[in-house]
Amino acid sequence: MGLAAVVESLLGPDLPVGFRFYDGTTTGPADAAATIVVRSPDALARIVTAPGELGLARAYVAGDLDVEGDIFAALELRHRMPRVRLSPRQWSELVRVAGTQALRHRPPPPPEEARMHGRRHSPERDAAAVAHHYDVSNEFYRLVLGPSMTYSCAVWNHPCGTLDEAQAAKYELICRKLDLEPGMRLLDVGCGWGGMVMHAARHPGVEAVGVTVSERQVELASKRVAEEGLADRIEIRLQDYRDVHDGPFDAVSSIGMFEHVGRARLHTYFDDLYRLLVPGGRLLNHAISRPARPRSVLDPVRARTRFSSRGFIDRYVFPDGELHEVGTVVSGIQQSGFEARHVESLREHYAITLRAWVRNLEDNWAEAIADAGAGRARVWRLYMAASALNFEDGNTQVHQVLAVRPDGGRSGMCLRPRFT
Repeated sequence: MGLAAVVESLLGPDLPVGFRFYDGTTTGPADAAATIVVRSPDALARIVTAPGELGLARAYVAGDLDVEGDIFAALELRHRMPRVRLSPRQWSELVRVAGTQALRHRPPPPPEEARMHGRRHSPERDAAAVAHHYDVSNEFYRLVLGPSMTYSCAVWNHPCGTLDEAQAAKYELICRKLDLEPGMRLLDVGCGWGGMVMHAARHPGVEAVGVTVSERQVELASKRVAEEGLADRIEIRLQDYRDVHDGPFDAVSSIGMFEHVGRARLHTYFDDLYRLLVPGGRLLNHAISRPARPRSVLDPVRARTRFSSRGFIDRYVFPDGELHEVGTVVSGIQQSGFEARHVESLREHYAITLRAWVRNLEDNWAEAIADAGAGRARVWRLYMAASALNFEDGNTQVHQVLAVRPDGGRSGMCLRPRFT
């Protein structure tokens, strides 16, 4: 009896994927869409010493465990994982096959695992968390995101459209929601590589300020703005939103940045954006959110299919990231003085976007490894594929919330605005 037999006894004989182990044993269908390769005893040691998603993620990032073929098919095993409980007999067999020393060994975490210091959500720690995620390299992100260099949910008019078309459609939707017109002044909080401010400057013809705390984003965004001939209308700054004091602006967009704010600073965030807007000005907050927790026991399906915030995602992808239920976001917006006017869910759109990014990464796998290293490429492949499935399953959501800073009793909204 080898490792393959131990896995069959744990997960069942009708496995949807194949397994290949370093002891030479295999299991699963020969024509499986994916094969999970366990390359060394260190993979088992990581899983045993950090049970659950973290141990599996560490083994994959370190290369002790690999996925050949369709990673989405491999992740279907997530539905079986909660039932995994080693019986005394299975423990005995695992020790016999792998060896006591191998299972007691504690390999160090891969270097890609974040180590955060300082007060949570202080400007300094927020900058370090953003740097961990966004300062991988601009070239790596170009390989994943494509020419638009847009790192947020696209809006797909048709699932067979191109990623760049869908990202342009997202920016156009936001411009319509903000009712941007030539000569207006826009602030884009967490501007990334400048996609939103460039679209707004080209199409509605606004003057725009983009702020980010990522030095590499500032470097490339400024270069892109200059190459597009938009430097007279766009300013890119290395600046925290809390340090912006040159309002007022006619509109504020925040696209994929809110996840870094944290619940403890939610009201500070909306208070600052309210302060920066003119009366009648609009805010568009585009952010990933979590479903509401049921009043009864947490839905066991959601509990077992969601990567936890203190596991893989927090340690390898978004250190200190926090997701809020959309009702909490709307309440926070209104408690700061805004009037919430429109909420739109784009959940299915994000699943399509993430699958497009995974495809880009896999199509450029050798280049991605050469640029950012194998560990970082593995982190992004795992996180984007798992996130796509979570959006498809409804375990993660994304919402655009449009709000207005009231001008007396006037909102400036037409009776039946049409945004789609």
